[in-house]
Order: sequence, then structure tokens, then C-alpha cells
Amino acid sequence: MTQEIGSFAALGIHPSVLAAVTAVGYEEPSAIQSQAIPVILGGHDMIGQAQTGTGKTAAFALPILSKIDPTRKEVQALILAPTRELALQVATAFETYSKQMPGLTVVAVYGGAPMGPQLKAIRQGAQVIVATPGRLVDHLSRNSALLGTIQYLVLDEADEMLKLGFMDDLEVIFEAMPESRQTVLFSATLPHSIRAIAEKHLREPQHIKVATKTQTVARIEQAHLMVHADQKIAAVLRLLEVEDFDALIAFVRTKQATLDLAAALEAKGYKAAALNGDIAQNQRERVIESLKDGRLDIVVATDVAARGLDVSRITHVFNVDMPYDPESYVHRIGRTGRAGREGRALLLVTPRERRMLQVIERVTNQKVAEARLPNGQQVLEARIKKLTNSLSPLVADAEASHGELLDKLVADIGCSPRALAAALLRKATNGQALTLAEVEKEQPLVPTSAPRSERSDRPERSGDRERRAPIPLAEGRARCRSPLGARDGIAARNLLGAILNEGGLAREAIGRIQVRDSFSLVELPEEGLERLLGKLKDTRVGGKQLKLRRYRED
Repeated sequence: MTQEIGSFAALGIHPSVLAAVTAVGYEEPSAIQSQAIPVILGGHDMIGQAQTGTGKTAAFALPILSKIDPTRKEVQALILAPTRELALQVATAFETYSKQMPGLTVVAVYGGAPMGPQLKAIRQGAQVIVATPGRLVDHLSRNSALLGTIQYLVLDEADEMLKLGFMDDLEVIFEAMPESRQTVLFSATLPHSIRAIAEKHLREPQHIKVATKTQTVARIEQAHLMVHADQKIAAVLRLLEVEDFDALIAFVRTKQATLDLAAALEAKGYKAAALNGDIAQNQRERVIESLKDGRLDIVVATDVAARGLDVSRITHVFNVDMPYDPESYVHRIGRTGRAGREGRALLLVTPRERRMLQVIERVTNQKVAEARLPNGQQVLEARIKKLTNSLSPLVADAEASHGELLDKLVADIGCSPRALAAALLRKATNGQALTLAEVEKEQPLVPTSAPRSERSDRPERSGDRERRAPIPLAEGRARCRSPLGARDGIAARNLLGAILNEGGLAREAIGRIQVRDSFSLVELPEEGLERLLGKLKDTRVGGKQLKLRRYRED
């Protein structure tokens, strides 16, 4: 059996790992994966320069899992991540890719969660630890031999770790591991501090860089919408109600997702079909021809299946799943706006994917404006407009051709012409909801907290006045005070890192941070504040107690 060039199978990953990747439905490795996996499998130290969202988690997870021995009940791989959120995301990826490896255990180690379950998982022989530096140092203070069996170390988003002030913690962690380990470092940028780490702790590393090459097309109107991951299909259905499209291609990440979304669209009466790598070439050609001639209006596709797809009537692209990298995004939206026509591209973004949206905007040098999901009133107006447009051409000669039949039906049924017209409308619309109350019952969507935090992680300049009036608080936030300030050598990034990792918060939960000379002010969620302050009561920053308390503004 021949292996397809450019496939995961051709990269040499372990059959059990390959089986899990195939089950997930990933079809083709990304650029960073195809370059990094052979290097890591070959045992080389490596520096990977790649942005968030390029598929770098799989780039190190797949080869490391291919090398781990699940029968050895000891820690073999350590992945360090700058935040609790990223640590959980990476741990979930390792669990997904190791589903066909009985006996392999992954434990996430981060602040803001009880240490007991983490300690228990490690004692029971977890082979993979995914950790934030601060919490891992806490574990090392209790068990200095914890990392003595590490064979593989990954520093994920190393530049972010240094921005959050983890340099000292990293040195403690490096000292606790065998020098014979294999070390892989991923960073979007390579400032001097990162290069210094590489020179000190990596052995003849190979350098892999994924460069950005393309820019988006100016004539394509772009927008993003914030949604929860489990509401994507409902969001797509709402958008289709109000978007005036001719033909549309919806991009998802996996083969199964193409089938699920296409089935949901067909159930709602849309002429839709799936397009993925499992579909034979002759069937693929039939799908594309049907899209060209109007027998199909929507194709749900994976990236690899849509290569070379050139259909001039495609007016819209829906990025239902976030692409792996900016280049994939550019390729996707380029399926519309063909032959000089204008196009519209919509991107669904979950709260965890905000950073990837920022990467896309930075790389393409274009702002992807925020839009809102249509509300019930907008859906109702769109339905009535479509019904009006479909009936208007029929009204002109309808009374001449069907007037007598109308009179007979009214007499036979014993109803008014208005009642009969209403019944015929119900039949013509297949019982579709045409009142606001009914529409809002159909697809209730919970809005996400779309506005980005106005947090500033930069300290005040030294010339700022000590008693500057506090900035008005956003709704749902409380301002807290720490006696640590600029004169203690504290920067906003130090406070941010400590609160993220010890408080167990997502970045979006922390508002503005103001560092004054002798104290600092931090905006935190009002809900659950006392419990959060309890978690942070023993937290230290720069060797000094944080002592964060609610700030009363008199």
C-alpha cells in the first residue's frame, strides 16, 4: 500500500497515533507539522517559529506521543505553556491524539485548581505533564525529583512566558531535568531573551520557520462573529436566513464536520453537499458541477478538498471552523470574489480563538470587522421579504386564472377569503415560523461576551501622578488594590501572569491593570471575587506577597 505524499502517514508517526489522527478526521499536515514532525522524531532539539493557530500543537504532540512508552509509569514528557487556558488546550490535544494508546495518561498542572488531583495523577504514573511554570515550581518544591525522568521538553509560546515574567521559574525547571533530554521551543518571535535560552539549554537546535506569504483580496468584505463552539450550526442557519447569497462554501476542519453540517442544512431545505478527502474524484467533480449549474447552492468542505475550487457564482464563504493558519484563511476566502466580482467572507470565532483572529489580522494587515448574529426580528423580516419576492410575480394574473376556484373553495370550506389565504400561506411556507415569538423559539442563541477587554498590561510611566482618578469600571468588574508598585520592580505583566496562573482565570476575565509607584490597581470579575481573592492570598510576585484586596473608592 503506497502512502500519499504530504499525508500524516508519510511522516512516520506511530500507527496508534496515526489512527487517532485519522479518527479525528484531519486530512493533511500543515506546513509546521510537515517540517517539524520528522525533526522531532529524529531526536533533534528544535526551535519552531510559528504563530498561534498554525497547528503547532500537533507538530510536537504527534512525534512525542510516537516516542513515549505507555508501559513505563513515569513522567516522560513535559510541555510548558504560559497560561492555564493554553495548558488545558494542549492537554486536551494530547488526550485526543493518544486515544489509541492504552495506559497513557496526561495531566494538566496549573494554578487556581487543587493540587491534590494533580499530585495523585502524577503519582499514579502520568507520562505527560502539561504545566504552567508557576504551578510546576510549586510541585517541585514538594518533590524535587519530579522531573528526573523527563526525556522530552516543549516550551510552547516561549515569548509569552517571558512576557509574563516566568524567566526565574524556567531556570528552576531546567535545573530539575536531565541534560540528556530533547528540547523543543516554539515561539512566534525570537527576541534576544529567547535566543539566550536556546543557546544555554538547547543542543545544536534545528531552526524551522513558517513564513507568511499571502495577502487577502481587498474586494472581499470580511467580518467575524463571536459564537460558542456548540452553537455553530445554529449560527450558520441564522446567517443563511439573512445573507443574500447566490452560492456559498462553508469551511470546516474535519471530514465528520462536513457531513454533520451538510445534513443539518439539507434538513432545513437547503441544496447542500459535503466535500472531503474521502469523496472519490468523480463524485467530487459532480458536486462542483452541481454548484456551478445551480443544482447545489452550498458546499461544506475541508481545506484540502476545496483546493482549486473555482466557481464564479460563489458569493459567500463561511469559515465555520477557524483555519489552522493565516495562509489557509486567505486561501479559503479567495474562493469568493472570483472573476472581478465582490465577495463576502464570515468567520465564526469562539472565545478561545480570539488570539488566532488577531494573528490573521496582523499577518494579512487587514481588520476583520466584528458583526453580530442576526436577532429574531431580522430573521423574521428576511423571511417575509423572501415570501414577498416569491409571490409578487404571481399576483398580476392570479385573480383572472384562479378567481373562480378561490370563490368555490371559500364556499365549499365555509371560510373567509382571508382565512383561506392564510391557510395557503402556511402550506406554501411549510409551516415556517412567521411571527417574532415563533422565530425566537426556534434557535435560541446565548450571546458571547464579544467585546475585547480593554486591559493594559503596560505600567504607568514614571511621570504619572500617584493619585490619578481611577478609570470608570466596566459593568460586572471590581477594582482591587495591591501594595506592590513600580518601586518594587513590578510590571503589569508580572501581575497578569500571577493572577492568570494562580487564580485560574482566562485572559479576557482580567481588565485594566494600572501600576503606580507604590501600589497597583487591577480590574477583576465582580462575580466570585471573594473566592478568587482567597485563591490569591498566598500568591507572591517578585518574591513579595501580592496582598490583593477590594479597592474602596471614597
